[in-house]
Amino acid sequence: MCKGLSSLPSSCLEKAKGMRVKLSHLADKQEWTHHKHRVHEDRTLQDLESLLNSKIGQKAFLWFLQSEFSEENLQFWLACEEYRVTPPWQQGAKAQSMYCQYINPGSPQEVNLDAETREALLRVMEEPAGDTFHEAQQHVYHLMAKDSYPRFLRSPHCLESLRVP
Repeated sequence: MCKGLSSLPSSCLEKAKGMRVKLSHLADKQEWTHHKHRVHEDRTLQDLESLLNSKIGQKAFLWFLQSEFSEENLQFWLACEEYRVTPPWQQGAKAQSMYCQYINPGSPQEVNLDAETREALLRVMEEPAGDTFHEAQQHVYHLMAKDSYPRFLRSPHCLESLRVP
């Protein structure tokens, strides 16, 4: 023990030890909170599904796709998610709108679908249901997972989304 501390009353030393324990717990708690936040963000980036389930992840991925002029894939995927919970009486109009915007050849935000998926979708457009866009959404999801998402992970957009405030 330091020579200067030996002259202090034992009650002061006990209080100092107690404060040291409390401060170390506080430091551990702050480190744990930072660690939990970082683990959550790391989990967000483990796969595309986790990223798309995160509002922050969606924004970062959208910024990245906009920088590559390919945001229509994510916008279509999000529109499909919204469509799935559309009340049945609104599905017809919403389906037509989505078809014109994303599916119709030459449309402003046409997504890249194979002919088979496009034709299957066209056949069910007469009577749209909650799962009308399911196959097309899965196709676009796989395109993003194989192509855009790996590039996103290597991009500055991904690193910026990981910054902890």
